[in-house]
Amino acid sequence: MPIVIQPYREEHQEAVRAFNQRLQATTADPNLVFYARSSPSWLPKIDGSPLYNQYFVALEDGAVRGAYALKCERFLLTGHGEYTVACYHHPLSEGIINRTYSAVGSLLLRDALSREPMLYALGMGGLDRPLAKMLKVMGWSLQLVPFYFRVVHPYRFFRQMNALRQARWRRWLMDLGAFSGAGWLSVTAAQSARQFLNRISPFEMTEVDDFPAWTDTLWLETKDAYCLTSVRDRATICRLYPPGDQHLTKLCVSQQGKPIGWAVVGERRRDPKYGSLHVGSIVDCWARPDNAAQVMLAATQTLEHKGMDLIVSNQSHQQWCRALEGCGFFRSESNFVFATSKKLSALLQGKLSDFHLNRANGDGLPRNF
Repeated sequence: MPIVIQPYREEHQEAVRAFNQRLQATTADPNLVFYARSSPSWLPKIDGSPLYNQYFVALEDGAVRGAYALKCERFLLTGHGEYTVACYHHPLSEGIINRTYSAVGSLLLRDALSREPMLYALGMGGLDRPLAKMLKVMGWSLQLVPFYFRVVHPYRFFRQMNALRQARWRRWLMDLGAFSGAGWLSVTAAQSARQFLNRISPFEMTEVDDFPAWTDTLWLETKDAYCLTSVRDRATICRLYPPGDQHLTKLCVSQQGKPIGWAVVGERRRDPKYGSLHVGSIVDCWARPDNAAQVMLAATQTLEHKGMDLIVSNQSHQQWCRALEGCGFFRSESNFVFATSKKLSALLQGKLSDFHLNRANGDGLPRNF
């Protein structure tokens, strides 16, 4: 029978479980599994909200041969207004383990485009990954969102940063830097010099459980400062970061009593490449570009006070990138790809450095940042 792609329903859950088992039995990659339940636990569709997830499965005579998810949301394009777009995420194909189904991946993508031509994907692990390569072949535009990091505890960084310790010679140098104190001295001096050269004016910071009403006013006053951004009005950010969320910390920043921005920070899930390091992430942020430095410093200080060893962030806009550098962050190689379909690419104006994108976009929440 031909493969048919349908919305994921409860009746498909057992077939999805079998699909996941086949993938796991062959790949042993814990990330190669689709959602066990048909109803999204994060951002389920509710009346009145343009922000929601929906899942789809590719069926062959009752068996699931592939699946994907769409996160529907609103983007603001300066000069065009708001548009409904969708993030294409978690595409999985049985073609990973069985060449008979090698065409399923492209079938999934074409189905997604037929449902929402204004499509984007984010992350993917780099330009050399299979999904990124397929998108490139199909005419999508691909760009890398800059990656920044700040070392809080140099000794632990040099001893635990497994991603940099693979080569024997590099491991020896990092151990030397850790035990001799030279690593601490060089990192601290470089980061302090950056902060000294970029003096940031005083501000006030408050941790909140629920975003205040002024975040709506801030959105209206500042949204046109960016060529492209996902909508960040109060209704949206309260949906993304609901009251009572214990994993993420919400910050409100003001100057002389006037609100200027907000940020969301949290600790990343453990990853072997970071060893036992506590890695903090600046997940989301909003302000006028000229107030980015204050917001970034507030986020950085909060994560430092929470005991992070390393702080990371992906930011696309040039002012937010400069703000990170002014807080002592270093730029490094990025594997965080922003890919846009032909229809969405045709509407975009300006460069990636004029867009406001970060880890909160795409499927990066609630823990996948």
